[in-house]
Amino acid sequence: MNRPLRIAVIVAMALAVLAPVGLVAYQSFLDGPFFQPQTTFSLSAYEFVLDDEDFFEALGNSAMIAFGMTLIAVPLGAILAFLLVRTDLPGRRWIEPLILVPMFISSVVLAFGFVVTFGPVGLVSLWVKGWLGEVPWYLYSKPSLMVIAGLTHVPHVFLYASSGLRSLGSDVEEAARSTGAGPLRVALTVSLPMIMPSILYSAVLVFFLGFELFGLPLVLGDPEGILVLATYLYKLTVKLGTPSYQLMAVVVVAIVCIALPLVWLQRTLLKTANRYVAVKGKASAVRPVSIGAWRWPAVTLIGLWLLVTVVLPVSGLVLRSFVTSWGEGVSLAGSFTLHHFKELLNYPNLVRGIVNTVLMAAVGGAASVAVYTLVNLAAHRWNSGWTRVMDYLVLLPRAMPGLIAGLAIFWVFLFVAPLAPLRQTLLSIWAAYTLVWLAYGMRLVSGALLQVGPELEEAGRVVGASPWRVSRDLTLPLIKVGLIGSWLLIFVTYMREYSTAVYLLSPGTEVIGSLLVSLWGTGAVDTVTALSTVNIALIGLGLLLMTSFRKHHHG
Repeated sequence: MNRPLRIAVIVAMALAVLAPVGLVAYQSFLDGPFFQPQTTFSLSAYEFVLDDEDFFEALGNSAMIAFGMTLIAVPLGAILAFLLVRTDLPGRRWIEPLILVPMFISSVVLAFGFVVTFGPVGLVSLWVKGWLGEVPWYLYSKPSLMVIAGLTHVPHVFLYASSGLRSLGSDVEEAARSTGAGPLRVALTVSLPMIMPSILYSAVLVFFLGFELFGLPLVLGDPEGILVLATYLYKLTVKLGTPSYQLMAVVVVAIVCIALPLVWLQRTLLKTANRYVAVKGKASAVRPVSIGAWRWPAVTLIGLWLLVTVVLPVSGLVLRSFVTSWGEGVSLAGSFTLHHFKELLNYPNLVRGIVNTVLMAAVGGAASVAVYTLVNLAAHRWNSGWTRVMDYLVLLPRAMPGLIAGLAIFWVFLFVAPLAPLRQTLLSIWAAYTLVWLAYGMRLVSGALLQVGPELEEAGRVVGASPWRVSRDLTLPLIKVGLIGSWLLIFVTYMREYSTAVYLLSPGTEVIGSLLVSLWGTGAVDTVTALSTVNIALIGLGLLLMTSFRKHHHG
């Protein structure tokens, strides 16, 4: 790709990223919606929000939940990574994919699952009540929210910690074992301290994700009026009876101001993590640490975590979608029905939502990967100030939760006249998804590009091929497998996405995730569980495709 084309691609990406962020900042300094002619510059929105007790309550709750879930997820994820990567734990190969499952299920669907299973009249709650005479937990509370958020975010920590541990040689561990140190001591004093930047990176990520929680607090916090920043923003839509765009913009600015330093900190830690591993050994030299009698208790604990975090909520939700009623004294055996699924077919918007979700994941996912590839090729092996600017720009959408990015894109489509007719089409949702997952998609594609040796591209240029031809005829065919793998991951990600399209929801552009959020507010539990089950089935299909593709490729 030649220099002018590279610059054009990077400038186009910069505009796509900065337009929504700039519009949000602009809207926050107005005294009404930007499209009203009489709107003037004012600090009234900041004054309103900073005087609102609900805002500070939501901010405090977000900080508390983010801190609590980080305290739970980080030690659990790090210990899980040590057990699966460095020890002789039985069944490691089939346990590892299962650990990542919570990342692929929409948190709003998981939240419904927890209500159906552990709620006041949940499946497990009723069983425990019959056994103990009472339910020893209360689902709609801050501690419950913290624990559930912590348990469901363990895979994020596991991913980074396991990746760090795989790049370590076993020399230091063997030295510690020769002095008589036990497995726990080896983990806490040798292995995990060696990957501390990776663990800190994942801790910052989980803390950051705590500020953008939406699905879990919406479902589990709402009954007790527990507000967090994302649900406070959602409630502002109806707080004054009219769309209070300027107030929403101030909350968005507050969230971005919290998130940007965290994103910068992550970037700094990631650089450190790559330099930190001083002891490297050949992969063949890594000998697993024997954990002896702790092998089966460790497997049992992992099984218990999976049971509470995924198996019970998901199976409870699916079971609920197949029964007519649910509660004390109700016989499940006599309540089975397919009625809830037949009901889905009676609502054209729900059928459209399912079709649109599949379209968005399959066709939209492929189009997004094409965009990520084009932007990556523009920066590929180009040591320039432009690429350094792009590195930072890519991270900017990460500082906005999906709910907020969807809102910002909605405003862009309202603000830019030529785009207005496209606002109520799937194109607006695709633009929002592509932007929200920009950093993730870029990382997936760049991982594939880095596997192409520079000497192959040099050879193409030596024989007189243009940079564009080298990219088209040499680089792209070589990374075809990596691109298909990236598309499958984006496919599953788009399938589970729920918050980004909430503000873009309109007749014709329904997707499952945003429909679930709006349906939950109406109390249509039967419809919610049936639609959630369809969503889980589609995600399962995507994961099955991904697994078979990997097996076929590696085989």
